[in-house]
Amino acid sequence: MTPASEALKVGLLGYGYAGATFHAPLIGAVEGLELVGVASRSADKVLAAFPGATVHADPAALLGDAELDLVVVATPNDTHFPLAQAALRAGKNVVVDKPFTLDMAQARALIALAEETGSQLTVFHNRRWDSDFRSICKAIEKGLLGEVSHLESHFDRFRPQVRDRWRENDGPGAGIWFDLGPHLVDQALLLLGLPDRVTASLALQREGARSADWAHVVLEFGAKRAVLHASMLVAGGVPRFIVHGTGGSAVKQGMDVQESQLLSGMAPGAEGWGEDPDPLVLYNGEGQASRLPAEPGDQRAFYRLVAEAARGRAANPVPPIQSLAVMAVIEAAERSAAEGRSMELPLTEAERAAWTASRAG
Repeated sequence: MTPASEALKVGLLGYGYAGATFHAPLIGAVEGLELVGVASRSADKVLAAFPGATVHADPAALLGDAELDLVVVATPNDTHFPLAQAALRAGKNVVVDKPFTLDMAQARALIALAEETGSQLTVFHNRRWDSDFRSICKAIEKGLLGEVSHLESHFDRFRPQVRDRWRENDGPGAGIWFDLGPHLVDQALLLLGLPDRVTASLALQREGARSADWAHVVLEFGAKRAVLHASMLVAGGVPRFIVHGTGGSAVKQGMDVQESQLLSGMAPGAEGWGEDPDPLVLYNGEGQASRLPAEPGDQRAFYRLVAEAARGRAANPVPPIQSLAVMAVIEAAERSAAEGRSMELPLTEAERAAWTASRAG
């Protein structure tokens, strides 16, 4: 057990869906982290779950707390940049919920500021620790699929009614591509590297939609392809992952269960946490199928590694350059959809080299 006096003090900006559903429970479940402050207008909600926390009426009050070691930005997308910037200037280590920022210029500015202040800057790409993705990674790493030629990744939901919330309005950073796209992109880059070109189509399909609720993006890696898809009108029947290679194919039908477990009130680490009953199905060249148990998911690993990195005992689990690359794809896809043409990634040669170095480490 880490003594309370040695635990890293964490402040959470925002206690909406992301803050209350993901960040706060995961932080609370990781030894060596202590959630001591929350900036939120829902004090009763915060104190019901974390009675020992101090609730601040505004972000500035939380950032002024000298005892905080780590600040987590879990606010609407258009506030990520100014709040992360303020936290870094206050000398805090910072975790930013995805998407990193609204655009490349903001992302680059935060990376430069983190380097200037010497603070750790990390983006919450928690889906790296999902059971579906981990199962696909294991199959590829073991050579069960040979050389991968095609990756298809879906992050679909069935929400036919447009809800009155910032994620679905027409403001900056709204829409499904900014909401679910970062998950799809981050995983694709980890598996296949930086794409040569990005081709995208975005649409508003639901009646009354105010921002894109359908996204279809194709990434080109030489002859290899990744198809990333997200929709709000999928009731079922679509696999989470399909991967084809020279040695066979893999299909992962079901999604990771951690989000649904958190929504049900399950505490991270409780019995059954992250256990995925849906197997990975492998097909050989003769079309014969075999099943492998899914790897368990555990998003607590993100915050464990953040804590270790802040203490100088481990590398940053999501180096900022990797999050910049995700933003490059997000931005290229938006331009592709708007202009009706394929786009190259807006990364410099130095940034590409830094990304490659981050993966080699």
